[in-house]
Amino acid sequence: MHTDHGAQYTSKAFAEACRSAGAQRSMSAVESSTDNALAEPFKATFKRETLQGRRSRPNEREARLDAFRWLHRYNTRRQHPHLGQRSPIALESAFHFTPTTLTPAA
Repeated sequence: MHTDHGAQYTSKAFAEACRSAGAQRSMSAVESSTDNALAEPFKATFKRETLQGRRSRPNEREARLDAFRWLHRYNTRRQHPHLGQRSPIALESAFHFTPTTLTPAA
């Protein structure tokens, strides 16, 4: 789990929660906004699109399922303006194509 140096992330309680969950922690450099430049908009979008006025989920399982569904949609179907209105998977697939030429002889 990569975080900044916020008080909630440097607390003993958070360290113990990560240890219990088997999550390895890492932290960005102090006062380095570039480390968080990509993560912050992603987290904002995740919160905006999953919470939609809700303050909580009925249980942890439902919260995890909601997060998984959102991540799946985000990567496979959601159109991203900065990717030419394509999903990340569609953009990546465009770079992995099957050659149409014959394989050179050995």
